[in-house]
Amino acid sequence: MPELPEVEALRVFLDDHLVGKEIARVLPLAISVLKTYDPPLTALTGGTVTAVDRHGKFLDIEVGPLHLVTHLARAGWLRWQDSFPATPPRPGKGPLALRTVLSGGDGFDLTEMGTTKRLSVHLVHDPAEIPGVARLGPDPLAGSFDRDTFAALLGGERRRIKGALRDQSLIAGIGNAYSDEILHVAKMSPFKPTTGLGEDDITRLYTALRTTLGDAVARSSGLTAGKLKAEKKSGMRVHGRTGLPCPVCGDTILEVSFRDSSLQYCPTCQTGGRPLADRRLSRLLK
Repeated sequence: MPELPEVEALRVFLDDHLVGKEIARVLPLAISVLKTYDPPLTALTGGTVTAVDRHGKFLDIEVGPLHLVTHLARAGWLRWQDSFPATPPRPGKGPLALRTVLSGGDGFDLTEMGTTKRLSVHLVHDPAEIPGVARLGPDPLAGSFDRDTFAALLGGERRRIKGALRDQSLIAGIGNAYSDEILHVAKMSPFKPTTGLGEDDITRLYTALRTTLGDAVARSSGLTAGKLKAEKKSGMRVHGRTGLPCPVCGDTILEVSFRDSSLQYCPTCQTGGRPLADRRLSRLLK
């Protein structure tokens, strides 16, 4: 799933490639992608892109008074095209979900792999009209997001720290992958309760959060949209690396599996050498 660093890199890329350009047409190609119907997508035709913004994991393309807002979900992606075939694609065929063509002939496709369709596109007058945007917590890379702000957010929580970091209504933009990375840098168990965090823990976790996300954004800077996925994967220390050696201590990275996701961690760096309970694996071994 694209998270804050990748979506921020896409924002920068689109800002360079879209702002000042005229939209020729926007074609929805998957019935599930469009979540709003008024105004219609045809209202974008002939409009000029004035800005590209980001709200957590949401991309926001401003076209005059309208906002074309997309969330790429787990399997969505944006593919830039320098040109398009003369014949429009058939709706419902393949991973194509939406095509945006500029008057110069270039533009981008939104695609989504797999059978679970969660990619969303909204056309609204105000992004706050979208429930997912309206509920977002503060952006963790904003200048105003300091250590005290972070501490105050965690102060009202009573749950595992991994879940708190992933909660978009608490902090915007962090998902499964970067929460694993942040906790590894902070040398903290993903199962540690927020109520057990001391002042030093909060400071260490805040520093890990800012440096991990900041470094990921810096690594993605200047990359084309097509290279961002590979950059994300290559920059991971523990996430998606089950069975491989930890780059810090050399211990084997372990995994905890859930119904529709998993987390990865280093037992030496994060849990005092103790494996975390994996309920799904335990059931299989009975």
